[in-house]
Formats: sequence, C-alpha cells, structure tokens
Amino acid sequence: MKTGLRVFLGAFVALGFSWLGFVLGPVLQLGTQGQTTVLNSSQIYPNQRPGAATLGLQVYRANGCAACHTTQIRQDGVVCDVALTSAGSNPSAVNELVASLTLTNLTKPEADLVSGKISAAGGKTETQIVPIGADISRPGWGLRHSVAEDFLWDNPVQLGNVRVGPDLSNVGLRYGETWELAHLYAPASESKTSTMPPFRYLFTLQKIGATPSPDALQLPAGFAPAAGYEVVPTEDAKNLAAYLLSLRADVALHDAPFSTASAPAGGAQKK
Repeated sequence: MKTGLRVFLGAFVALGFSWLGFVLGPVLQLGTQGQTTVLNSSQIYPNQRPGAATLGLQVYRANGCAACHTTQIRQDGVVCDVALTSAGSNPSAVNELVASLTLTNLTKPEADLVSGKISAAGGKTETQIVPIGADISRPGWGLRHSVAEDFLWDNPVQLGNVRVGPDLSNVGLRYGETWELAHLYAPASESKTSTMPPFRYLFTLQKIGATPSPDALQLPAGFAPAAGYEVVPTEDAKNLAAYLLSLRADVALHDAPFSTASAPAGGAQKK
C-alpha cells in the first residue's frame, strides 16, 4: 500500500512539473505577447495579416508544408562594424588612422575602443550591429533571428524542424505571386533541382473560353497544358501564395536588432 502511494505521488509530482514546464511556463512567457515597435521607430510590428494570408496559413497547415520547411531564422550572435561618418577637420590624419585599424567583426568593447581612437583624432564614427550565422549569410533568408513577435498572428505557429526545402521566414521578399503560384503547380518549372511535390490539386485545368483567364499561369514549355487548355489557381492556391508572400522578417526589433545599414535597399518593410 505504501509503495503504491509513493508511486502515485511520484507520478503526480513528475506530471505536475512537466505541466508547469511545458504548459504553464510558455503561457506565462508568451501568452501575453503583444505587438511591439520597430527599433528606432514608432511603427508597430507585426501588422495583422490580410484575410487571404490568414486563410492561406490554414492551407499551409492542411498540406503539411511544415514537414519540409521551417519558418525560423537561426543566428549565432552579433559582431560590430565601425563606420567612419566624418573625418573632421584633419581628414588626412583620421584616414591614416582608420587605415591602420580593424573596423569589422569586432566585439562591442573592441568597437568602443576603435571609436574612441578615431574620436580622439577628430573623426566621427557609427557602430553598426551585424547579426551573424549561416541563415543570416544566405541571401534573402533574413537579417536577424526569429523572435516571438514574428508569430503573433499565426494560429497555429508552424515553426517546422526539418529543412528539406529552404526556410520560409523571409520568402515574401524573395519572390512574387506569379513565381509562387507557378512553383506550387510545377516546382521544377521555377527551380530545376526542386524536390518539392507538385500541388496541382490546388489548381484547375480548364478549356480556354472566348478569352483566356487573367489568372491563368504562364508556364514554360514542358510544363504548360495542352493547346486550348489553361491552368487557373483555386482560391486555396491564391490564399497559400498570399500567406507565403506575407512572410517577412526584415525589421529590426528591440530584442532582435541590426543596423539599418544592413537593411534591404529601399528600407525595411513591415510584415
């Protein structure tokens, strides 16, 4: 009897701590998460997704896209770069000093030391925060690591843990709707080495009427339908493309900073 009671109490305590760690802890940490502001700006982030993109998340979920794609940018850390913004009244001396110093891939104390030396010589500098990591170095994958705010409007959150295909956190800045729809219908038509299965059931193959549909895909030879037919995306396909295009992690946040000098040409865009 005593042994049974000990087993019961032990199991109860173990399950209780598990519940505290896996259920209550995340709720307390993220359950009250709200919108934040972009670093050095009054812009609110993230904005609510458009209706089509919100519906597209459900299509993304229903088709198991998270089995092969992640939506989480990984980051190893940050380094500092020191940029000369003004050579002051003694440019030759300042430029000579700058040429003798290491200005990139510095720690914060090292960057402060370099900035101090240049400042003492009469120059002015700006310290730039540069995230580093394999994901950051991939063109178009993102400028900083993913944070909780990025997923505020996602229900459910589809982080994924396998990268059979590329990470999609910033895919909205890499491609447009035309590319996304063609890639969903025939992945190899846009990426020759793609191993993604075609999602042709999200499209309708139909005879061309008096005039071609304005939504018909423009597919290359080998992927285009037979003469007299056209491929038109369904609402699910359009919504899925809208969701993918809404995935943008390109603004600096207080808990995920980067220097504006690292932002894409044309300035940061809101999600």
